[in-house]
Amino acid sequence: MRKLACGLCPLAFAIVLPLAALAQGMPAAEPESLGLSTKRLERIAPALRRDIAAGLIPGAVMLVARRGKLAYFEAFGMRDKARNVPMPRDAIFRLASMTKPITIAAAMMLVEEGRLSLADPISKYLPQFAHMQVGIEVKDPATGRASLRLVPSEREIRVEDLMRHTSGFTYEALGTGPKVKEMYRDAGIGPQDDSAAAMLEKLARLPLMYQPGTVWEYGRSIDVLGRILELLSGMPLSEFLAKRVFGPLRMPDTGFWVPPKKYNRIADVLPAPREGRRLLLNVSKPPKFESGGGGLVSTAADYARFLQMLLNGGEIDGVRLLSRKSVELITTNQLGPEVNAQGWAYYPGPGYGFGLGFAVRLALGVAPQIGSPGDYFVEGLYGTFAFADPREQLLAVFMIQSQEWRYYRPLVKALVLQSLTH
Repeated sequence: MRKLACGLCPLAFAIVLPLAALAQGMPAAEPESLGLSTKRLERIAPALRRDIAAGLIPGAVMLVARRGKLAYFEAFGMRDKARNVPMPRDAIFRLASMTKPITIAAAMMLVEEGRLSLADPISKYLPQFAHMQVGIEVKDPATGRASLRLVPSEREIRVEDLMRHTSGFTYEALGTGPKVKEMYRDAGIGPQDDSAAAMLEKLARLPLMYQPGTVWEYGRSIDVLGRILELLSGMPLSEFLAKRVFGPLRMPDTGFWVPPKKYNRIADVLPAPREGRRLLLNVSKPPKFESGGGGLVSTAADYARFLQMLLNGGEIDGVRLLSRKSVELITTNQLGPEVNAQGWAYYPGPGYGFGLGFAVRLALGVAPQIGSPGDYFVEGLYGTFAFADPREQLLAVFMIQSQEWRYYRPLVKALVLQSLTH
């Protein structure tokens, strides 16, 4: 078994289990045999220890694989800081938005079977969304106060709009305005005590932020897509994903809740330092609302298998979930010139477009971080982050449960990519 890079560090803990066993059969290899430097990979540990010591994160798990083999897999710090419980490599994390690509991949399986089309209006499956209105803020020049004017949508929302976030749906929790967001909050969009069907009934009565197909706006789109999958499959989303994705990919620790026998592996969420509060998703019981946009829990090893399937063009270990062409569609930019990518909060940032669930790098020289054209990433509210680089045949999964999370995207990419030797 490969020697762990920081096994003696007081703030880094490793569980002595074979790497391949922890990664559900993904073979491990010496980094040098994969064109990576062991010495340079060891730079990951001190960088994370500094943030653990500073209280920015309680603990972390980092996994790096290249050419389908594990090169680095370590756990650091605490799973439960209050009880002084070390972080294991098989810790279970709330994925938040890292749920989205999984739901989209499942939807693309139905597209390949002819049961769903990207061009379909969503009203074909959810009639309550047939005649949506768009909220336009108008400011009174005399008082500066904004009011909301409602206009009809110019076209229907399509399935592709859900997948690329051009539906006009937004998130109630991101920011204090505009007024449509306030309406989402007032309507109680998102609480765990609503079913998906009940949440969608509320959503259908609210205006869109933008005309469908015109602006990238992060929001409830994939929750809507998840409900469409339930209707088409005749199953709860949890059952459909387990049958079509998690079972075939051998992702045993991924789902919408954690069974009691695995409670001792749940990573605790560090409170937001400025507000001193937790945005906590209760994962200890089955939720009423199985959120296709943010409800899954998983491990670094499970998520690595999902990414490796995409890097392999849709298959892993002889099991094919998607065609190569579907993977290309998911992982290439889908925002054409008709879409304004600079909506309320375009989190991919400069130099990145957006595919179906992933931010996709367009070129070198624009994004302020190292990488390759065509690399793609996804991240979650609680700090989870994953990226894949098809050009380098490399992937990395970084798991934390802290709300100081934007900082880690460039840091993790730099720490991983600087280890490449050839």
